[in-house]
Amino acid sequence: MSQAIGIDLGGTRIKGVLIDTTTGVVLHQLITPTGDGESGYWQRAVADTVKALRQQATEPILGIGLSAPGLPTPDNTAIACMPGRLQGLEGFNWSDFLGKPVRVLNDAHAALMAEARFGALKGVQHGLMLTLGTGVGGGLLLNGQLYQGSFQMAGHLGHSTVNANSVSQDITNMPGSLEDAIGNVTVGKRSFGRYQTTHELVDGYRQGEPLATHVWLTSIRQLAVSLASFANAFSPETIVLGGGIMQADRALLDPLQLFFDLFEWRPVGKKTIIRKAFFEDWAGAIGGAAFLNQ
Repeated sequence: MSQAIGIDLGGTRIKGVLIDTTTGVVLHQLITPTGDGESGYWQRAVADTVKALRQQATEPILGIGLSAPGLPTPDNTAIACMPGRLQGLEGFNWSDFLGKPVRVLNDAHAALMAEARFGALKGVQHGLMLTLGTGVGGGLLLNGQLYQGSFQMAGHLGHSTVNANSVSQDITNMPGSLEDAIGNVTVGKRSFGRYQTTHELVDGYRQGEPLATHVWLTSIRQLAVSLASFANAFSPETIVLGGGIMQADRALLDPLQLFFDLFEWRPVGKKTIIRKAFFEDWAGAIGGAAFLNQ
């Protein structure tokens, strides 16, 4: 058996894939509205998505991998902590509900698993990933394995500090976090209300607008400092960057590489590779399925 189902449970959409876990080929994919806030709706929507994907399988499936926001239980059978969203998710036993073995993991960890098995981290033993979007998530690949840590909290790299003197705290109480420095959620605050999204900010930077240039390059410098710090802490071969902010492409990657070259410690010729993630919208679902073989 090599076919498996991956589910990415988000606040607005459920993305499901049937994949060949040997090759990573997506055999079928579906998108279903989540209905966040509608009691019981998203559970039924997941069940319907799984049923439809199982009908597409040409052999018995290995199991189901489910990616979701929050912190999983130690045995990866449920989400243990996800306050404020998807009411009923915490402690929900997916294996009992779906009648098949289900492994559950954090959505940023799932993105890393997709890259480690089939994408930009394939063949890498030591790597890390940052997902740059509304916030900043992350994951660690150590000795070829996803490292979840105590309470499955490892890899929350966006909640590291780049300015300990800041009076602003992020959702984990960290002052001056990387997430606040570059996440889409703080663009308005960082630009004094001039820009409201990363897309608008990058457009201003590309047009040479002084405020946009200052805000964007300051954020990229802070990202580079963080990546150099992570390189010191974990000594990865490769760092992969994904998420919606990566649509900025060279406007992000070129100045980031310049700053990173200034800050990274490179004894005996060591140099960490920075890569753009291979997978985009479907990383969570693909990584969920890939996690079945972890």
